Amino acid sequence: MTVVLDAWAVMALYEDHPCGDDVEAAIDSAEAVMSSINLGEVLYTLERDHGLEQASMLVEQVRAVTSVEDPDWDLVLRAAHIKAAGGISYADSYCVATAQRHEAPLYTGDPEILALSHLVELVDLREASGR
Repeated sequence: MTVVLDAWAVMALYEDHPCGDDVEAAIDSAEAVMSSINLGEVLYTLERDHGLEQASMLVEQVRAVTSVEDPDWDLVLRAAHIKAAGGISYADSYCVATAQRHEAPLYTGDPEILALSHLVELVDLREASGR
């Protein structure tokens, strides 16, 4: 089984959110996939909060346990179509497009992404965190 992670899910691991255990369990029990665009979101967020060295170390830990995919033209087209429909950032459109490509559930707690349940199967991590 494949699962797709967005930046929100990965940040939950580092921020010690209650749902971090669910993200870790998903990584341990399935093939976790992530768009490099969304991992870039994690990198810049961590760099702002913790500096480049620690951010790079943490991102490499993610890369060791997930399959990180660079976008090809097909994924760019999918992401652009999702973005064109509105209500989501361009970066977030990549995790949705990646989940569609893999026909896999997308683990997230991002309300903008969670509003797109008509486009992709979603796992709402906010339920685990009690939000």
